[in-house]
Amino acid sequence: MKTSRAAVDEFLAKRAIAIVGASRSGKKFGNIAMRELRAKGYRVYPIHPIATTIDDQPCFSSFVKLPEKVDALLVVVPPIAALDVIRDAAQAGLHYVWLQQGSESADVVALCHELHLVVISGECILMFAQPRGFHKLHRWIWGAFGRLPAH
Repeated sequence: MKTSRAAVDEFLAKRAIAIVGASRSGKKFGNIAMRELRAKGYRVYPIHPIATTIDDQPCFSSFVKLPEKVDALLVVVPPIAALDVIRDAAQAGLHYVWLQQGSESADVVALCHELHLVVISGECILMFAQPRGFHKLHRWIWGAFGRLPAH
């Protein structure tokens, strides 16, 4: 199932986003996304089973420990790990899931649908959340070739 532009817009309208896949090393795409989204005004909450801080920001061990109601999740882990993450997010009441490229699989997307979650798959969040630099160029190229989600 192709991602719709409406799903992208609904996700990005959520100003608080949980993220799974930021690392303590600070060098993973999850960390880059976390920093970029924060710079664009989003409240981003990393979920990590062990870390207490990531990039000098408080980290949370589960969705239920977040300091505010969060309805959107950015997943930046391999598909096998994403399955448990999706189940935990749905159980905690989240409704929107963005599967960053590399996190999606047919099983993960099917689970999202089974749990009645709005899912964005096959898209880079940084191409849509007020893109700049490389991501702005990448979005323009995808648009020129008709690869952006349709309304």
